[in-house]
Amino acid sequence: MTHPFEIELETVLPAGPEQVWEAVATGPGIDSWFMGRNHVEAREGGTATMDTGGHRGEALITAYEPGERFATRTPTAEDGRFMAFEYLIEGREGGSTVLRVVHSGLLGDDWQDEYDALRRGWPFHLGTLHQYLTHFPGRTALPVFAAAPTGDRSAQDVRTVLARALSLPTPVTVGARAHAEPADLPPLDGEVVWADDERFEIRTTDGIYTFHQGPGIALSFHHLFGPAPAGAETAWQRWLAAHLN
Repeated sequence: MTHPFEIELETVLPAGPEQVWEAVATGPGIDSWFMGRNHVEAREGGTATMDTGGHRGEALITAYEPGERFATRTPTAEDGRFMAFEYLIEGREGGSTVLRVVHSGLLGDDWQDEYDALRRGWPFHLGTLHQYLTHFPGRTALPVFAAAPTGDRSAQDVRTVLARALSLPTPVTVGARAHAEPADLPPLDGEVVWADDERFEIRTTDGIYTFHQGPGIALSFHHLFGPAPAGAETAWQRWLAAHLN
């Protein structure tokens, strides 16, 4: 049995409508704040793709109105599940923009847990978008994804290990300073700009770094705005595994 859902959020962003459009409706823009590596065909009826950790997702572009509205819809699965995303952009005086996001569709039998995860995740993603447009305007990022199994460790234990590896206090709080020197990567020096029960995010002068602990797995989603170090994804994969295995 499928269950309909809808999540609607609105945020004010420190950028004009054209900048917000580039961030939500182009591959390089989405790479800079959301998840995975993205490609967007610039037309209604085109395809938007996202590759994350070897998983490729596709969606049909159902609306493409530059500077105003961008919408996509995933194919309907055999059990009837699908997801639709709509971004509505409205410029405001003073160079800011109101972005309204509507995420809707049909979820499966485990809909409650999935819905709760989506509902909790969107404020974080919009916070990352705000960080991107505030601190890295006009730039695009290399997206970096890494994952490591955590076995029977508790989520709190995983969070403590990650915090310690990043020289952070526990509990992790917004404003705390982070430092790490991952092998084969530039040193990470930055400030925690988001912290909730599932993830925390660090902003440096050349990147946005997210560390997420889930059931049986730890994930990192990073957006690197500086010169892209060769093998960054592999190096972060090794870093996670070294601390959690």
